[in-house]
Amino acid sequence: MTEQIKPVHVIGGGLAGSEATWQLVQKGIPVILHEMRPVRKTDAHLTDGLAELVCSNSFRSDDAENNAVGLLHKEMRELGSLIMESADENKVPAGGALAVDRVEFSSYIQNKLENNPLVTIEREEIKGLPPEEWGNCLIATGPLTSPELAEAVHGATGADALSFFDAIAPIVYKDSINFDIAWFQSRYDKGEGTDYINCPLTKEQYYEFISDLNEGGKTEFKEWEKDTPYFDGCLPIEVMAERGPETLRYGPMKPVGLTDPNNPDVKPYGIVQLRQDNKLGTIYNIVGFQTKLKYAEQTRIFKKIPGLENAEFARLGGLHRNTFINSPEVLDKELRLKNVPRLRFAGQVTGVEGYVESTAVGLMAGRFLAAETLNETFSIPPQTTAFGALMSHITGDAETSTFQPMNVNFGLFPPLEVRVKKKERKQAYTKRAFADFAAWKEDLSA
Repeated sequence: MTEQIKPVHVIGGGLAGSEATWQLVQKGIPVILHEMRPVRKTDAHLTDGLAELVCSNSFRSDDAENNAVGLLHKEMRELGSLIMESADENKVPAGGALAVDRVEFSSYIQNKLENNPLVTIEREEIKGLPPEEWGNCLIATGPLTSPELAEAVHGATGADALSFFDAIAPIVYKDSINFDIAWFQSRYDKGEGTDYINCPLTKEQYYEFISDLNEGGKTEFKEWEKDTPYFDGCLPIEVMAERGPETLRYGPMKPVGLTDPNNPDVKPYGIVQLRQDNKLGTIYNIVGFQTKLKYAEQTRIFKKIPGLENAEFARLGGLHRNTFINSPEVLDKELRLKNVPRLRFAGQVTGVEGYVESTAVGLMAGRFLAAETLNETFSIPPQTTAFGALMSHITGDAETSTFQPMNVNFGLFPPLEVRVKKKERKQAYTKRAFADFAAWKEDLSA
């Protein structure tokens, strides 16, 4: 049967494209997966591996009962997500979050796809819209779509594509951290209780740090980039600092839930946290420190942080431009381009933010394409589920005139049918989602 099915084409070997490919081959459909790296590199990727993580190694909270992204993790696992399988196989300590060894995570996915007889990986850049003879195709090129393809997509959508900047955080070698000052502890001792390295700042040190961020040399934008906005979920740390001197103390540098064992009676004014970045525990990324500072400035400023005075960097922070389409305006409910329905879109290019959300849309797109190829039906999970809420947002619920990238959150879910206490609200959302997802899944297999 498989030999009689024409291969479908998936463009983009990131998380969404890899997940979509996996979903298709699980249904017996051959896939030609096109990935432009290493033929054409990007400003953010370091390798040519499939599903490379470039911004953080964290998939955020894994708490399915109290967190919308944790709920999405659960639903993806139940639908056989390859990305979640790799994340679970290659996780590293991160408190209540799900973080992974970047290298092993990507290698696991690449090995799975390379060794699947239904997958053909073509290392080439697709410079325009897929040719009509390819039939139904899935474009999952992510936020780093090549300029030629982005321009072709822009022309096909009949609507303005939007862009924003995304910044990546620096990574430090653990053995260069001064543990006479720094210590291991998770906020409120969550997870293993010792999943983060903490560096304390006094009031004077904190305000000097803010001053350095404000005055430090930044990456200059090209003329065509100057009007491109940032996405609030991944702001450069110096942009946060510009919003007010206390902003960071209420963000990534908040000192709550932590006690300095070297000075337990004095509460630090600010805290810099580092999270494990690989299974070996040899490198740690600085949480929330995505930046557009120039390399020399990063080294100068970040080495002023107590405990990082001798820090050696495995990678310094950087900046790249992301591109996404106005999905609520141009895509239908099954992620097809309304005026060119043979083309589907998935991942961050659809205007979702985050690894998990991008993968989830890739999973849905793969299932939709598989169903269409096999002349079957596949329905979106109810909007009361994490999948349904996210899909509804990008395919119609969002305001098209103000559409911006969005993480999954309970604000996308329909209101609860009954009033509950505020502290019980999240669990009420997830309890309803568990039940509705289970019923949907049962109907799907009937």
